[in-house]
Amino acid sequence: MSSPLVSIIIPFYNDPYIGSAIQSAMEQTYPNKEIVVVDDGSTLHRELLLPYLQFPGIYLCAKSNGGTASALNAGIAIAAGDYIAWLSSDDRFYPGKLEKQLALMIPRNGEISFSDYDVIDGTGHVTSRNVTPKYAHVSDFLKAFEHYCPINGCTVVARKKLLLDLGLFDESLPYTHDYDLWFRAVLSGADFQYVDEALIQYRVHEGMGTIRNLPVIELEAEATRQRWWPLLDRWIKSRLRT
Repeated sequence: MSSPLVSIIIPFYNDPYIGSAIQSAMEQTYPNKEIVVVDDGSTLHRELLLPYLQFPGIYLCAKSNGGTASALNAGIAIAAGDYIAWLSSDDRFYPGKLEKQLALMIPRNGEISFSDYDVIDGTGHVTSRNVTPKYAHVSDFLKAFEHYCPINGCTVVARKKLLLDLGLFDESLPYTHDYDLWFRAVLSGADFQYVDEALIQYRVHEGMGTIRNLPVIELEAEATRQRWWPLLDRWIKSRLRT
């Protein structure tokens, strides 16, 4: 099996967990990878990056603050890889993540895949395992989009070309840029492949934006659903008729 280059994009903004995230990216068993850390205008914890920048294959992209979507887009723009993986600066990859997803995708010429995940707390202890809902059929997975985002963004590996063709992440959406992009990916006909194994650790802690900004996130998520679900609902029904 060939080993195409995978670019791991790590958006970073004032996050004390950044070292743990970078270390987990470095420990990937998949050999052909690069790590692009995008400093989104941080004013805190930048010194935590310094020990890692001496290693080959780790690159720093510094920009003014624009939010996670803009940081991801900046990283994707300079990424050399054929495939893109997103790692939040407070999360961690398990060592076999890239290897297992590429082993699924490459033989089938896959465009995008995602996986199950575990939840950890602020100290790194696992609090929940295998939390992704299980869907009996692809149609059940697609129908879940009406109610919530069924994909954890940091479990995704996608072809860079697919992301570029979709127009990347919508930078006007501070919180639901991933939900929005997955809607657009499904509507484009992209085939989502799934690895039924937890391949990342998603960290839940007091300082995370998902907790601090939950009411705003819920409003933005509802607006995203109203924008895309009617189109996806029609698309699903048309596919079921054929």
